[in-house]
Amino acid sequence: MSTVMPLEKAPASEPPSPQNDCSERAEGRGLLATLRCDIQSIYDRDPAARSFAEVLFCYPGLHAVWGYRVAHWFWGHRMKFLGRLGSHITRLFTGIEIHPGARIEPGFFIDHGMGVVIGETAEIGADVTLYHGVTLGGTSLNKGKRHPTIGDRVVIGAGAKVLGAITIGDDTRIGANAVVVKSVPANAVVVGVPGQNIVRSKPHTALDAPDLNHTSLPDPVGVSLTQLLKRVEELEARTPCPETTPHVHAPEDGVWQGVEFSI
Repeated sequence: MSTVMPLEKAPASEPPSPQNDCSERAEGRGLLATLRCDIQSIYDRDPAARSFAEVLFCYPGLHAVWGYRVAHWFWGHRMKFLGRLGSHITRLFTGIEIHPGARIEPGFFIDHGMGVVIGETAEIGADVTLYHGVTLGGTSLNKGKRHPTIGDRVVIGAGAKVLGAITIGDDTRIGANAVVVKSVPANAVVVGVPGQNIVRSKPHTALDAPDLNHTSLPDPVGVSLTQLLKRVEELEARTPCPETTPHVHAPEDGVWQGVEFSI
């Protein structure tokens, strides 16, 4: 059994600790160990966390997760109404809606959290991080599995939507406002609408520090268009025919020329 990390924050000069202490499934941990791991996840992933009292009383994401764990206990013991009532009360206080039927492993961190929605059949692995406005939604009227399964150490950026009974592989990073409707392999970066899967050039592992660089996102469509425009210009330069039809040129140093867009 893994050792639970102490509830203290590492000095700023030290690198973040590896994200591997909550990898054990919730069924294999005691309640206090799970709650402790939920608190430690905030210290590990939010540099604004300064004290135990601040984390305990001023983090709605933590309140929502703990409210869910109580509601989930009622749900699992056939007290469905009490489970739904508990989740509803938690939503009123936090703005975060987690269905009590969802399955969430230890180390789950919701940063800010307002507007987060997690559906009934969603499954969330250990050490997952969500930002505000994230939806783990369903796309079917089927009462069976209809919400996504999120692997370990996944980071989902603000406003992203993950829809349907799909699987998001371990160590994946989903960019802000991405809409993911297809399963994603492990160690991918997902951007765009609909989400485009990009394999990491440097894989992330359980021994690495939490990957919260959700602003470091590629632009596959933009890069492709830029390369095509440059290729067209190179081909035109080789032809003896003068250019007769104006067209958009490739950006210079990442800047598009407004005159070409009539603005």
